[in-house]
Amino acid sequence: MMYSSNKRLAIYLPSLFGGGAEHVMVNLANGLVGHSVSVDLVLAEAKGKFMNEVDHKVRIVDLGARRVLTSLPGLVRYFRRERPDAVLTAMDHANIVTIWAARLAGLRSPVVISIHYDVGSALGLKSVTDKLWLLLMRTFYPLASAIIIVSKTSREQFLRIIGGSPVKVKTIYNPVVTPLLLKKAQEQPHHRWFESNFHPIVVAAGRLSKEKDFSTLLRAFAMVCGHIPARLVILGEGEERHALESLISDLGLQQCVDLPGFVDNPYAFMASASLFVLSSISEALPTVLIEAMAVGTPVVSTDCGGTREILENGKYGRLVPIADPRALADAVLAALRSESDSVSPKDKITDFSLEKICEKYYEVLFSEPQTPHHEVR
Repeated sequence: MMYSSNKRLAIYLPSLFGGGAEHVMVNLANGLVGHSVSVDLVLAEAKGKFMNEVDHKVRIVDLGARRVLTSLPGLVRYFRRERPDAVLTAMDHANIVTIWAARLAGLRSPVVISIHYDVGSALGLKSVTDKLWLLLMRTFYPLASAIIIVSKTSREQFLRIIGGSPVKVKTIYNPVVTPLLLKKAQEQPHHRWFESNFHPIVVAAGRLSKEKDFSTLLRAFAMVCGHIPARLVILGEGEERHALESLISDLGLQQCVDLPGFVDNPYAFMASASLFVLSSISEALPTVLIEAMAVGTPVVSTDCGGTREILENGKYGRLVPIADPRALADAVLAALRSESDSVSPKDKITDFSLEKICEKYYEVLFSEPQTPHHEVR
């Protein structure tokens, strides 16, 4: 694809704290600026763990606001002053504030919003807050130039729950596979089990929260340990830590399960592991699963959200029902015993490469309107 060097993109985010969505936007900013697109990373508050990953050619614009809503006046002023050729944003509260700011500033450039979670699971419509967000999304999302959803499954749920024009709602995968990821995967993980060459070691990663369902993984792993002297490392931090630590104790897994929290280089753990396991009950397009595939580690995953899409119905890794410890244990044992019939994901992971995904985003952000087609892959 031919990139134009005179295009200017503004990417608006609350901050660079958080997780998947912020990391995706930083990857996109770095990828596009590498193709001579001028990129402004406009932040309500210029703080967060991904600040040091931003390419030096990306301009950081700090609006100096502690909350997304209070950043609205500063964002309006930025749009009036800078007039970017296109705007991209992520996460519901930022999406809506960006739409408001563009309207108030009289900005005629495309405003593209993106959604990086499983809409069907997140909007249960059981609370007043859920119903309010549904109303806001149905009211203001149609004003966006395009809406990017990260998996076909999530796109179908979005159209069913939120509605809107199918032509505007496009599927583009996340840019997960980057040169930096592959480089960092070659490092040695700093953990006693890896340093002593203990095998097999199973790795999982994600926020210690209920939707990641690490409790099912722990129950499954207790069954695995009855057959194989394995170890389990769960990377991440969150509100479920105490409950998970109690379950580890109840299951007698203190000597073979470790929760080291956040680590600077999870890719090294994935690359050195015998197996990567995703146990979630809800996902849109789980980045960690793609990362594990990218570094060549066999994977087992629950069948939730976009996981079937990533693994192509089990072609690239075993799929098991959600919240089923026995099924998960059987799949883990089969994988550790090299009984899995999945094939190498080498060709599949190119679907998630930074180069390919940047081209897709560029097409939506800057290209002239084409024949309507909802799928951008």
